[in-house]
Amino acid sequence: MRTIQNFTDKMAISLSLLCAIHCLAFPLVILLLPTVAALQLNDEAFHLWMLMAVIPTSLYALTMGCQQHKHYRLLAMGLVGLLFLVSAVVVGGVWEKVLTCIGAGIMAFGHYRNYRLCQHEDSCECHASQNDT
Repeated sequence: MRTIQNFTDKMAISLSLLCAIHCLAFPLVILLLPTVAALQLNDEAFHLWMLMAVIPTSLYALTMGCQQHKHYRLLAMGLVGLLFLVSAVVVGGVWEKVLTCIGAGIMAFGHYRNYRLCQHEDSCECHASQNDT
């Protein structure tokens, strides 16, 4: 169970950072390498696919962390981050980049804290199972 939860935390951090990098760096990449525009990574489908990956991964990792650590603020933080990411897709336009970066930052921080708690809590089941291996 520990490895799955650790993996989903790391995956959610990576997906959050990928969202932020996509929003901030993609326009620059298109300017420097116009052939990248043919990949169609700038349309709304990319954001929807990312949300389809981020939502279940984040909910699973943060819920498992809450069950083990009883730090419900992390779950609330994750839900706020998801709200920002969903709002970014709904609102679009200039606010899309701002909301995505804020949401991705909140998500990455929440998952990082969740991961660190799992590594440092003596009473945590995942820490105990790590010592057994």
